[in-house]
Amino acid sequence: MIDEFDNTADSPIAPAQSCFAITPSDTLDLPMATKGIYIGVGGDVNVLSLRGDQPVLFRNVPDGAIIDVRVQQILASGTTADAIVGLA
Repeated sequence: MIDEFDNTADSPIAPAQSCFAITPSDTLDLPMATKGIYIGVGGDVNVLSLRGDQPVLFRNVPDGAIIDVRVQQILASGTTADAIVGLA
């Protein structure tokens, strides 16, 4: 496969190069920091940002939304959204 962008630097505003399913957890960090998260089934999303020390609750996120936020954890407590995908 040819990747025309193979020799370019990655940045937080560049498109994601990795995608992974997220199972919310109150104890486990994500396998990698995200550039954003995709919400397949809407609801509330409780996140711990990459540099945060307190969770932040995004309320009423609609189906199919992408939240441009770098997170280290999506907490199970307070999260009602489902089918969450990490974009990194």
